[in-house]
Amino acid sequence: MVKPDGVQRGLIGEVFSRIEKRGLKIVAMRMNVISPDTAKKHYAEHVQKPFFNSLISFITSGPSVSFVVEGKNAVSVMRSVNGSTNPVNAATGSIRGDLALDTGRNIVHASDSVESAQREIAIHFKESEIVPYSRIDESWIYE
Repeated sequence: MVKPDGVQRGLIGEVFSRIEKRGLKIVAMRMNVISPDTAKKHYAEHVQKPFFNSLISFITSGPSVSFVVEGKNAVSVMRSVNGSTNPVNAATGSIRGDLALDTGRNIVHASDSVESAQREIAIHFKESEIVPYSRIDESWIYE
């Protein structure tokens, strides 16, 4: 997901470009303002944490872009492309390492496991909205 801060800063194209250049493919996307109910489902694992209410307030504060990526090791690759949650600790070359300064405004969200990805995708997309396809360069990306 490109969070509201990434959208407001005009970084949607930059985020997608980095993902696609890495070799992953985007198979679904939607721009919208996430409803509080959807945000609470999405971040359910954080409900008991002190930052939960401010997280919900932030993620629903403006448009974000939810999307689904596919590719070999997509979850771990996305975590690497995004960089550490705290941008101060994120590697140079990652989205957060290059473009963010604060944990609360770290531009992107990515699932932390395949199980989380499946749960989050189901929250944001119907199965019919995911469009699988083959990229012409896949034989040059994967052995």
